Amino acid sequence: MTVRPIVKWPDPRLSKVCAPVENLTGLADLVRDMFETMYDAPGRGLAAPQIGVMQRVFVMDPTWKDGDRSPFVCINPEIHAASDDTAQATEACLSIPGVSAEVTRPTDITLGYTDLAGLRHETRLTGFAATCAQHELDHLNGVVIFDRLAPQMRAQVEARYAALA
Repeated sequence: MTVRPIVKWPDPRLSKVCAPVENLTGLADLVRDMFETMYDAPGRGLAAPQIGVMQRVFVMDPTWKDGDRSPFVCINPEIHAASDDTAQATEACLSIPGVSAEVTRPTDITLGYTDLAGLRHETRLTGFAATCAQHELDHLNGVVIFDRLAPQMRAQVEARYAALA
């Protein structure tokens, strides 16, 4: 396993839509590296473009910081349904270190994805797990937390980030 460097904003790869995974060969090594990198960071989720791989893969473990590990691999994920109920939560991003932003998202989603064995699944996620999956799926679509903010708030958060450089 290898801890890989995390791509940082404003790297243009973070604004690009990722290609679907067509072949699972060799993907297990990538996923192992992604988990190793995520845990080392330490984050709760990591999308492939955050380590420079432009494929539709993300990993997450929304509970590990609370003591229970629940690693989750999503290949070619898509949201099949989202609740009308939304909540605002503070989100941080491994690719935009040092800042966070209040992002509003559905509180409940149904996520379709493929696992490493090539099996298709549909899973209902709620609360933080739903937020985490939506954040990582955003990365696969070239969207970062800045893109979820109103223009004035985005300018403020980007200015805070730029001041850290």
